[in-house]
Amino acid sequence: MMAKHDKPKPGERPARQDVNPPAMALDLPPGPLSAQNQAYFDTCLEKLGFVPNVLVAYAHDDAKLSAFAAFYNDLMLAPSGLSKLEREMIAVAVSSVNRCYYCLSAHGAAVRRLSEDPVLGELMAMNFRAGDLSRRHRAMLDFAVKLTETPHLIAEADRAVLREAGFGEREIWDVAAVAAFFNMSNRMASAVDMRPNPEYHREAR
Repeated sequence: MMAKHDKPKPGERPARQDVNPPAMALDLPPGPLSAQNQAYFDTCLEKLGFVPNVLVAYAHDDAKLSAFAAFYNDLMLAPSGLSKLEREMIAVAVSSVNRCYYCLSAHGAAVRRLSEDPVLGELMAMNFRAGDLSRRHRAMLDFAVKLTETPHLIAEADRAVLREAGFGEREIWDVAAVAAFFNMSNRMASAVDMRPNPEYHREAR
């Protein structure tokens, strides 16, 4: 039997990976959760069947978990001129640029689920420009990617393109806020080698 890190010999199957690997590479044990965060975890288990590893990773510090969850839920779930699908599309386009394994897996699954289109989920992860997207969505994603790659080059002309595509001032703010949040989240996930829950890989295929 091969040791965990041994390379398979020619014709031999690779060693099976852990079914439930650790949430991240840092050895930070979970701390006590507030009643509110424990209820949040319980809701995740009830609705999803698992607690997303990004929340597990933050659970070593209840205050940081609360701050992250509040900001995430406000950006991604609260009322907005952007649909939930559009916000998830931004998350995946940004995460594709940053090559964030966790966010591509988790939010790619969300795009597949919300759009009921597995192809769109793969397209967002690989190259959204290869798809037949609406003018609105192409402008939105072009802006999010430029903000990710060359934020110092964002100018009034970029905001004008969004306005011409039908975005209002608050919607432009929300496009920028979602893109900025996932640039932060991608970097934290990469820094600590955050691992996506296995369930994401199977969802909405």
